[in-house]
Amino acid sequence: GFLEDGILVRDVRRTRQRYLGSWTFPWDVMAVLPTELLCLLPGVPRVPGVPAARANRCLRLPRLFEAFDRCETRTGWPNVFRVAKLMLYLLLGIHWHGCLYFALSAHLGLGVDPWVCPSSARPLRRYLHSFYISTLVLATVGDTPTPQREEEFLFLTAGFLLAVLGFATITGNISTVIVNLSSATAAFYPDAGPVRRYLRAWGVGGRLAGRVVRWHQHLRAQRKLPAEWEVLQHLPRGLRAEVAASVHLEALRRVGLFRSWERGVLRQLVLRLRPQVFGPGEFVCRRGDVGREMYFIREGRLAVVAEDGVTQLAVLGEGLYFGEISLINIKGNTAGNRRTANILSIGYSDLFCLGKEDLAEVLAEFPSARAAMEAKGRELLLRMGRLDTGAEAAALAAEAEAQRRLQGLEVALEGLQTRAARLLAQLEASALHMALRVQRLEGRLQR
Repeated sequence: GFLEDGILVRDVRRTRQRYLGSWTFPWDVMAVLPTELLCLLPGVPRVPGVPAARANRCLRLPRLFEAFDRCETRTGWPNVFRVAKLMLYLLLGIHWHGCLYFALSAHLGLGVDPWVCPSSARPLRRYLHSFYISTLVLATVGDTPTPQREEEFLFLTAGFLLAVLGFATITGNISTVIVNLSSATAAFYPDAGPVRRYLRAWGVGGRLAGRVVRWHQHLRAQRKLPAEWEVLQHLPRGLRAEVAASVHLEALRRVGLFRSWERGVLRQLVLRLRPQVFGPGEFVCRRGDVGREMYFIREGRLAVVAEDGVTQLAVLGEGLYFGEISLINIKGNTAGNRRTANILSIGYSDLFCLGKEDLAEVLAEFPSARAAMEAKGRELLLRMGRLDTGAEAAALAAEAEAQRRLQGLEVALEGLQTRAARLLAQLEASALHMALRVQRLEGRLQR
């Protein structure tokens, strides 16, 4: 196929036409011509050896590199492919060097000295010896036979120089693969090293540093990705919503508040949620803190504890949510925007976090969800004795009075608008009448 406006076209007829008209077609034809058959024609000088007669096959090298580039960009394991390609280049280089070594040995005479290839009736033995000597020369890991002639010295020196270049290339490629692997891991998981060095620099460590290490180990073992929004930030909003929904939609549907919501709404909501992981014994929120987020439990268990931090008053499980009381304006709430309970993570807990501004946007779009949250929050406040029913009634009365006044103002405004429209119509009629009188007077004066 070929790309047209960024879309892969697989139509055979169009692909054929495009290929026949491209510059690669004549090169591919020349590369596959059976030029070795020219050695059999009478009167044609015989080319020494079939490989030299097939040198036109090298014209396919650009196509080979193009195929490698496409495979590397489309495969799901690009680093593995790079290593395999590097090993292929390495084996091919040793093979070619072994062929040159055998050609030089045949030119000098097989077995005439210890450096050249020994004379053997088995071609496989001669090839393995040539491959072995070339491996020693290019890898510089063993003692090679001492050269005896000038040609042997020059060939060995050139081989050592190629080995230096080859080692530099191999080291660079392997370093690139390692850096890519480290970068790919760091894109998903944070590194515990900077935090540990920070604690060590300030003389704080021990138990706290162990908690930091265990938290990072849990992220990697359970494949928790707290930095996933940084990974998806460059995608268009629609595609980012599709990717996030495919990962988190099922977890959102397990939250009781979202079970009746439509799929399209959840797709937009998932862009506002931020995943967070809390470790064992870690407080998600404390009583009296200023509330800026609410939380939805995706996995794990959390305990509502007393002021001593030990006594469990209730246990929250998967699908529940908390923290909305300090974010929504419940009339009669004496706590205001302060947290009303201590929430402690029993084990490792995977939560969704929704900010105050994002929650306001969601509740503005879905009044039924706001009513459900306010009802639950009012029930909890009554149970904790933090709901002033008198203040609630006064607030409701004040709201009703404000609503009544607003409706009165709207009615008065409509009346004023009606009177203004009538006056404007009268003014336009008077102006038209005056213009007609002026026009008649001007006609009389002209006559």
